[in-house]
Amino acid sequence: MLTALTGFVVVGVAILIGYILGRINLLGEHARPVLARLTFFVLSPFLLFVVLAEADVRTLFSSLLPVSAIAAVAVIAVYAVIARLVWRRSVAETTIGSLSAGQVNSNNIGIPLSLYLLGDAAFPAPVILLQLLVFTPITMAILDAVTSGRSSFGKTVGRVVTNPIVIGSALGAAVSISGLELPEVVMAPAALVANACVPVLLISYGLSLYGQRVLGAHGRRRDVILASTLKLLVMPAIAWVVATVVFALPCADVLVIVVLAALPTAQNVFNYAQRFDVGEAIARDTVFLTTIGCIPVLLAATAILG
Repeated sequence: MLTALTGFVVVGVAILIGYILGRINLLGEHARPVLARLTFFVLSPFLLFVVLAEADVRTLFSSLLPVSAIAAVAVIAVYAVIARLVWRRSVAETTIGSLSAGQVNSNNIGIPLSLYLLGDAAFPAPVILLQLLVFTPITMAILDAVTSGRSSFGKTVGRVVTNPIVIGSALGAAVSISGLELPEVVMAPAALVANACVPVLLISYGLSLYGQRVLGAHGRRRDVILASTLKLLVMPAIAWVVATVVFALPCADVLVIVVLAALPTAQNVFNYAQRFDVGEAIARDTVFLTTIGCIPVLLAATAILG
């Protein structure tokens, strides 16, 4: 179990570095928006391209995909109904909160934990595919439309298909599905840039924690608590029920699906919140709480189902 904590230690150190940089103000007052834009427009697209391009197509479209999709959509829908219809949150805030409840950190936490807990780093690939090629375009379309004040369908579609994250994801998936082997002269530079994404994103997140208090945003505590509860408890439970009752999957596959569903909220959600300047407190606090809270959930899942 100590080995399984390695992924969390790696993530925690990077976040701590960002917090210290924010505390001593080493990077200046513009560090947060600059790092956020660098991650969103440059580093993330390269990372997503490399991860998907190198994924096995059989893993991408395995039985993990429909079960993970059902679990994610279910908790996203629950959050959206409560936030929008009961609490009357804006469309943009509801979108960020819904993603905080249903989008998992399948890359920079999911990949190392999948390796340490499950023995194979490829298991998160279907979830990465789902989130990047389905959730991300829809999210970008909604946030772009409601924050830009322009609702033209053609312009919205144009902004989505030209979004660098969507482009990187689509190109990577196309390479994997086609079976094309890109030469090293192409993949090596792409991997170099991609490898900078996770540390820069985590450092940027650590910067955002300085001067902030978890659950300190007035009127948004219940949003964070709801999103964290759905993410840590409800989503793994739904994944377990669907995998065992509906799909009758083998025990080994059930364990993989539950572990993936119990992963913390993706830092990308915080990156989206920063990019569109909406729901940042909800995303930041949910990422923080679920990253800490998922440790006992994951260890319990592997102990019971493993």
